[in-house]
Amino acid sequence: MVLKVFFPSCCSSADSGLLLGRWLSEQSSAVVLAVLHFPFIPVQVKQYLGELQRVSKVSVSVLGSWSNSKQEKEEGLSEFLEDLGTIFSHEPWIQISKEGDSKFWSCSALQKHSNNPKEEEIILVYYDQRKVMLSHLHPPLDTADGRAEDASRLSAIFDTVARSRVLFMTDRYDEGPIKLTHWQSDGVEASIIVELLKQASVPACMLLAFLLSLVSGICRSRVLKFWPLSFLWSKLSTCEQLGHRLQHLQVISSNRKAQTQAQLMRKANIFVSLLIDVSLGLLLMSWLYRKNRIGRLADTLIPVADHVAEELQDLLQWLMGAPAGLKMNRALDQVLGRFFLYHIHLWISYIHLMSPFIEMILWYVGLSACLGLTVALCILSDIIALLTFHIYCFYVYGARLYCLKIYGLSSLWRLFRGKKWNVLRQRVDSCSYDLDQLFIGTLLFTILLFLLPTTALYYLVFTLLRLLVVVVQGLTHLLVDLVDSLPLYSLSLRLCRSYRLAAGVKFRVLEQQDGKPLRLLMQINPLSYGAVIRTYRLPTYSCYPKDSWASLCKKLFLGELIYPWKHKGEKQD
Repeated sequence: MVLKVFFPSCCSSADSGLLLGRWLSEQSSAVVLAVLHFPFIPVQVKQYLGELQRVSKVSVSVLGSWSNSKQEKEEGLSEFLEDLGTIFSHEPWIQISKEGDSKFWSCSALQKHSNNPKEEEIILVYYDQRKVMLSHLHPPLDTADGRAEDASRLSAIFDTVARSRVLFMTDRYDEGPIKLTHWQSDGVEASIIVELLKQASVPACMLLAFLLSLVSGICRSRVLKFWPLSFLWSKLSTCEQLGHRLQHLQVISSNRKAQTQAQLMRKANIFVSLLIDVSLGLLLMSWLYRKNRIGRLADTLIPVADHVAEELQDLLQWLMGAPAGLKMNRALDQVLGRFFLYHIHLWISYIHLMSPFIEMILWYVGLSACLGLTVALCILSDIIALLTFHIYCFYVYGARLYCLKIYGLSSLWRLFRGKKWNVLRQRVDSCSYDLDQLFIGTLLFTILLFLLPTTALYYLVFTLLRLLVVVVQGLTHLLVDLVDSLPLYSLSLRLCRSYRLAAGVKFRVLEQQDGKPLRLLMQINPLSYGAVIRTYRLPTYSCYPKDSWASLCKKLFLGELIYPWKHKGEKQD
């Protein structure tokens, strides 16, 4: 049987002493956590280990002895360390020592209390104690070929080091009976600024949580559930984004301690996302209010709206003639064209009526950028939706009229075949019609069929215009979702401290010689950037419909209304 000893590389130059760690019997592995130095009293060591087990919930014990030949001044030190196994009984008793100036180490494991004491084959594995303690081992995505079992074995080693954090709070400069060597034995890392920030964050989080509870209580009040306010809250993306950010603020201001690594990373990702979002919003606001850019934007907006309206009028005049040489139904063409031209006239009058107030509206809208870049982008999306509301109306009118004719033609086509749609059973059944019904159905079918090209042309043109607006709004919301969902803190950890996000480990052979233990170096394999994004991606408030191209083409052909996105809990028409 092969025995694996995980030895911290920071203890390779430590003075002689005892090995403290955890024995994993199911893996035949020993995880060395620290080296205990002389002098010590065995009773005090046992009391210390008992207190350590109670706090860390890790069964830490004396695993064996460590002998550094450079520190060895007495010939009987090795025998003395071996005799300590009678006081701290452990099976097997591990002995690790350096052999003078040689680069090879001597490592053995003795079964003293067995009937046939013998030495076992040992593999000595070095590991970076600090990186292993601070890292979080992620389970593999592919659990085939025994990878899940290997991951569980590695997680036991990582968990042992991480839960022994209390042991690393003791350094060799403490005036106590226990002298240890580990990665932090030269002095506990501390920062006065960090400690002051920790103390100041408690009342700040309590005040912020109180203010957020008031705001959330107002948002949940019955006043906002009445029809006009509830409709605006569900349709305006700005309100949805503000509610989404309010939930984020409640998460990071909560006084509950994160129980798992995933919860801690989620809080950190939300905090960094909010910080960067607000910083970008402040930069945008400072750019807008510099050199009177708000006034120039307001002066440009009205001519642009007039130009769009003029282009739409020219498009309608072209449709009312003979577009692309097509022969249209003149009566229906004139009715539809004048109907849409009247809407454009109303829209131009509305824009010119609002022109004196546009600069003031933009000035106050620019102030909302202090809430974050995503809020400003959502306001931009809502402004685009309001400025192109006439295009949306044209699209709805054309889609409804086209849909009515398509369904009418399909119903009349079933009449010619002697069938009808059974509403109760939701299927097509056979039916017998008399001569009058067939005659009237033939007339209606002929009328709808000859009016269909005119309606289809208007529907096609306004659908293309609507899709153009939808693409612009969709790109804006994609940018908002990118800022909301991107785990920036996790990506920065992957870039700067990749060992914090461990996907697995790899072993590199250091030395190998016959009759000597195999020495390996354990190195941490970090997660890939794609895996980091998939693992720690934050949820967003919008759900993009996952329609296939066939489904989208079917909706366009049948004249069904298409939206760029839908909010959670909202059914798509």
